[in-house]
Amino acid sequence: MAPREDMVVKKSKRREWTAQDVRDLKSLARQKTPAARIARKLKRTEGATRQKALTLNVSLNSRPGKRKTPK
Repeated sequence: MAPREDMVVKKSKRREWTAQDVRDLKSLARQKTPAARIARKLKRTEGATRQKALTLNVSLNSRPGKRKTPK
């Protein structure tokens, strides 16, 4: 099925990661903010946000940590 002529296809444009973007990503990740929310704040896709976090070795695991029970 070919796109209709009157349909507008939005083409995404790549944006470089600024130093401020990286600072925000690290800060929000430290606060255990979910990846989808970080992506929305940075106006990027969740995939791009996760990929950048991976290259920066930043964990986006927003689940609360397991508490060790004393023996």
